[in-house]
Amino acid sequence: MYAIEFHEDVSKDLKELGNSTTALVFKKLLKIAQNPLVGNDLGNKANNNLAGLRKVYVDNKRVRIVYKIIEDKIEVFVIAVGKRDSMEVYKKAANRI
Repeated sequence: MYAIEFHEDVSKDLKELGNSTTALVFKKLLKIAQNPLVGNDLGNKANNNLAGLRKVYVDNKRVRIVYKIIEDKIEVFVIAVGKRDSMEVYKKAANRI
């Protein structure tokens, strides 16, 4: 089982989503902790180089979790959580790495 760590701004991301969606995010994070490869590889999104990061969908693909697997620490580092609208979640992730 991988440890889950969060970027300091992820708490703001979660507040924007509301309680029911946040609950779905944490449910998905438990699955990621068990199998971090469940997410899809990211490459270039909205002219942001996100190579090495992964994404999973939550809430019928309305919300994305962007994370990085850190093998030497057996850790999943959550970089951003948010809606895909205007590629916002990918822009946040690019600014945080």
